Amino acid sequence: MREKYEESLNDLIESVIKLAEEVYHVIERSLDVLNCEDVQEVRELIKHDLVINDMENAINEQVIRLITKQQPIATDLRIIMASIKIASELERMGDNAGNLAKIRRRVKFEDTVVLSRLKTMGKLSLLMLYDLRDAFQQKDVNLTKEVIDRDQDIDDLYKEIVNTTYLIDNDPFISGQAHLAARYLERIGDHITNIAENIYYFITGDRYDKFLK
Repeated sequence: MREKYEESLNDLIESVIKLAEEVYHVIERSLDVLNCEDVQEVRELIKHDLVINDMENAINEQVIRLITKQQPIATDLRIIMASIKIASELERMGDNAGNLAKIRRRVKFEDTVVLSRLKTMGKLSLLMLYDLRDAFQQKDVNLTKEVIDRDQDIDDLYKEIVNTTYLIDNDPFISGQAHLAARYLERIGDHITNIAENIYYFITGDRYDKFLK
């Protein structure tokens, strides 16, 4: 029974990692479509949100089965609870990536400076998410804390874009859409930070805000 339980727990962890990898690729695609010509690619990316929703629901079902059919010990309960929260954060990241695609359906960004900053925000998020996978698998507390600190870089870029005073192509609508895109990317960074804090809890058994005191 214990061997089957360990297998189910490992399956849960693997499902969370697969969801994270899926969201990683969706964010990557959302950055590519910001100034792409292929509108069909944009439509497909928006529809792909259903796949991520299904993957999150499957993780929730795995958790229910683990809790109802087994008797998890305290350490295992931490990873089970962290898995639920991480999956929820990943699903929201997928929503934000889909929202970026919806912005492309409305406008195409031509301003190279703003486009570069938006893509840099996204790439910083991807690096954070990539490193969190390693932190999760290796139970690396220091890397987890480093990822949390790096969210400030995304926040700084967000402020740069929002505080831009000139109008992109003299068009207030395009400027507003650029600010909205930056907001979605900033939220992605926030969700990654939340994931990192849940990983910190899984590894240490303490809340991250307790470490800051």
